[in-house]
Amino acid sequence: MNVPAEKAMNFLPSAKRLLGTLHPERLWLTLVLVLAVASVTFSVIGPRLLGEGTNLIFAGVVSKELPAGVGKAEVIAGLRAAGEGARADMLSAMDLTPGVGIDFAALSSVLLWVLVLYVLASAFGWVQAYVLNGIVQRTVYRLREQIEAKINRLPLRYFDSIQRGELLSRVTNDVDNISQSLQQSISQAVTSLLTVAGVLLMMFLLSPVLALLALVTVPLTLGITALIAKRSQKLFVAQWKNTGELNGQIEETYTGHALVKVFGRQREVEERFRQKNAELFAASFGAQFISGLIMPAMTFIGNLVYVGIAVVGGLQVASGAMQLGDVQAFIQYSRQFTMPLAQLGSMANLLQSGVASAERVFELLDTPEESAEPSPSRAPDGGRGRLVFENISFSYSAEKPLISSLNLVAEPGQTIAIVGPTGAGKTTLVNLMMRFYELDAGRITLDGLDVASMSRYELRSRMGMVLQDTWLFGGTIRDNIAYGRPDASEAEILEAAQATYVDRFVHSLPEGYGTVLEDEGSNVSAGEKQLLTIARAFLSRPSVLILDEATSSVDTRTEVLVQQAMRALRSDRTSFVIAHRLSTIRDADLILVMESGQIVEQGTHASLLEAGGAYARLYEAQFAAPVAEV
Repeated sequence: MNVPAEKAMNFLPSAKRLLGTLHPERLWLTLVLVLAVASVTFSVIGPRLLGEGTNLIFAGVVSKELPAGVGKAEVIAGLRAAGEGARADMLSAMDLTPGVGIDFAALSSVLLWVLVLYVLASAFGWVQAYVLNGIVQRTVYRLREQIEAKINRLPLRYFDSIQRGELLSRVTNDVDNISQSLQQSISQAVTSLLTVAGVLLMMFLLSPVLALLALVTVPLTLGITALIAKRSQKLFVAQWKNTGELNGQIEETYTGHALVKVFGRQREVEERFRQKNAELFAASFGAQFISGLIMPAMTFIGNLVYVGIAVVGGLQVASGAMQLGDVQAFIQYSRQFTMPLAQLGSMANLLQSGVASAERVFELLDTPEESAEPSPSRAPDGGRGRLVFENISFSYSAEKPLISSLNLVAEPGQTIAIVGPTGAGKTTLVNLMMRFYELDAGRITLDGLDVASMSRYELRSRMGMVLQDTWLFGGTIRDNIAYGRPDASEAEILEAAQATYVDRFVHSLPEGYGTVLEDEGSNVSAGEKQLLTIARAFLSRPSVLILDEATSSVDTRTEVLVQQAMRALRSDRTSFVIAHRLSTIRDADLILVMESGQIVEQGTHASLLEAGGAYARLYEAQFAAPVAEV
């Protein structure tokens, strides 16, 4: 199910779909936009007022050098008469009174307004960040809910085809990366775009000539960003793909850590890890390095524009076309103009990483689900668990048929054992019963009702299953037994535990039934874990009981006791027992022998031995096989 980087979805469709996840927050996003406009507006006005302050200081210094009591026009006329036309042009653009000096009252007022504007800009910016954080976290919360619901709707076939660590990486690492990308990219994008628009307006008001000079950066910025982003996108996809694969490898290795040590495969495991880690390093380094080129390139362009504005602005001040404070304000605006452009460029780094993670999450969300539940669903009334297989066929792949035209009737109260070599289709038959897989042809009925017309919940609530691979969660022993029936009373839990001989070992534990099981039940033995899963199935009191090598992990003495308990608990319900140890199914009412998806023999233990067919050969292979010569 892993998707190679070169076959990933296109950037724009994926980014559009990612932004579409914000649709439920559109009202809050409108508020964020309003707050951003207010914050940027106050920030943009600030440099203009500071320019006025600079004009007041510069005019005051210049006026102090001029004779008092003389009008500005007379001073300018005198300078022109003296041949100082450039100085006269500069003074003509200034608002001053000869001999007065700096107007500190006006300067104080300007600085106070600047302080108020910047405080308001910061306040609105803080509120905007707070609201945006809520938007992003609620969006990611809904995304996680969608993923959880999706996983519960996915067929077993999907989980057979993907590494557990890879799936966990999509649910955790990729979703966290999406959260970080949305948080930072939305804030930067809104603020940067508004800042560019506001600053550009102020620059044209101050000097159209200098504003046109600053606009040279826009096509250069867009061109460089597009060129770099195109090269780095595939590397970001490869980065997160390799992250998932590395997580899958680590999860697989450390789940079977003891076996790795037993068979001395540490070097091979370490080598596989080094290879995958090197691939992740190469992809991550390339993605970060290439996308990281955007910011230095933007800074270089900004510095060139800064130099050009300083030179042209100085000439305009000297010619009287602009005041010094206006040039100073324009230089600040040029910085404010190139900085958000650079931020937008560098944001491509973060956005590409987030979209690459989103692609992987969307791939999970787009995976074909289980077939739709019947509407309305039906349920048998008071049935006892009569199962009929009518001409069923199934295959995992069209090229390799497994079960073909199989027929079987299981009456209530019967214990049916299914035996056969590995790959014969024994567990597959049970999975079809539970609708973990859907039939290719035929039908299965429970108490006369097609299971396809029942909801999966209703069907599985009538079945209890004990697998060879035990599964326990991090809770008390009591909670694990009651997993299938959370509303079970203490007496019912105790009865199930006693019937399956769980009660025998629980009293040796420090907290009894309140003992908390550690990771995957590591503080109890394998046989004790198996007994707990059997108790859990028995407590649910199903119409159909399925035991898939359920006693394979218990000792011989315990197995005899459990078999006795099973005989009592199987009464009046249909039981299917999958077994490789033929000694455990001698008392079965019906034994089915499967080979290549077909029932090749059926009968009792005695009749099948007497027939001397496939069952007899299996039995002899277990109990009467001679030692082979080496």
